[in-house]
Amino acid sequence: MKFKISMAMVTGLLAACVGNAAYAADPKCGASTGTAAAGEPIVIGGIVSVTGPDNFSSSGLAAAAYFKCLNANGGVNGRPVKYQLEDDAWNPEQSSQVAVKLIRDQKAVALVGNMSFVDCGANQGIYEKEDIMVIAGVGVPRDCFFQKNYAPTNAGPRVSNTKAVMDVAQSYPGKIKRVVCIAPNIPNLGEWSCTGAVAWIKKQGGDGKIITFDPGSLDATSVVLEAMAFKPDVISVGTPKGLAVPIFAAAEEQGLADKVHFTGPASLYNLDFPRAIGKYWDGKVTVDMELKAADAATPDMQNWLAVMEKYGQASDPRDTFSQAGYLAARVTAETLMKMDAAKIDRRSVTAALRNIKRFESDMWCSPWYVGDGSRHNANHAGPVSLVKDGKLVPKQVCIESEDPELDDVHAYEKTIGIAK
Repeated sequence: MKFKISMAMVTGLLAACVGNAAYAADPKCGASTGTAAAGEPIVIGGIVSVTGPDNFSSSGLAAAAYFKCLNANGGVNGRPVKYQLEDDAWNPEQSSQVAVKLIRDQKAVALVGNMSFVDCGANQGIYEKEDIMVIAGVGVPRDCFFQKNYAPTNAGPRVSNTKAVMDVAQSYPGKIKRVVCIAPNIPNLGEWSCTGAVAWIKKQGGDGKIITFDPGSLDATSVVLEAMAFKPDVISVGTPKGLAVPIFAAAEEQGLADKVHFTGPASLYNLDFPRAIGKYWDGKVTVDMELKAADAATPDMQNWLAVMEKYGQASDPRDTFSQAGYLAARVTAETLMKMDAAKIDRRSVTAALRNIKRFESDMWCSPWYVGDGSRHNANHAGPVSLVKDGKLVPKQVCIESEDPELDDVHAYEKTIGIAK
């Protein structure tokens, strides 16, 4: 039996809905004055992908909700944020057009909450030329983690894949020697997202194989059979949820749950994922988490939910990408509030954002920063979860990714006093 899938499924990335999780009654934003800001607006932009294969805008919607909350509570020392969210429609040319609109026409001082497959590659040139900082919610392709003016609050698929494989290998000492990582052949994403896990297992004396496929015509059975031909101990399904489900169905048909350990990156950290793959996989799949559990009753988690409840739309996702957008907006707002409101402009904001060297939140496992390095991947530690009893059950340990590509990041962190 062969499983086919459409291109639209490539965008079935994480939707870790938290349902009826508790949230604080009164969200806290900015100075929490309860008085609306009425001064001269500060323009901040954001680029997401709304129209096209799928609506990929969760991060930007959360940033918009946070800025509404901020404006209702005094804004940035009296000045409201005018947040302009633009749709790039998954189109590099349109992404460049809206970037020019926000930066040159609207005079945005920063971009915040970005979430796009094409933004990073299409707009690196203008970000550097105009020296404007992007505090992105979600970076996906490699380009998002390898430029001076782009700092995502998420970890990214490469780090995420690596951590999940590490957890399984460390849970079964000496038994994990061969790893297969499966990913869609999207430029600067598919193979790159798997290379960290493969490099790590090779460093442990093992071996690895990367299998990429056309996301528009997935033959899940063929992919699974190709993976099994390598005789793996672990298969990492490094795909969005929509692509992963048929792969797990094909693996179930082959009876693989007791033969191979399965893992996935944070794109599978979706509270509906265990139901989607079925009871067969109970206790058999490890899924990475780029941030802490979406339904954790910690202060920042509750505040994020409260912000979304009061200032977001009911249709706005409450997922990990939403958490990332909330963090991006909050980091930016709290940085601006330390500045002289009368002197806020792009140059001063860029300098202030680059000066972030230790921002802490109970959503992250370690301090987040921007700094003046040539690239940014500050989020590289987090827990993993196990599919168990129809749920994703988090382990209470933060795992530090040992992806060799992070060596320069770790070296930079030592220069700013963040020890790992």
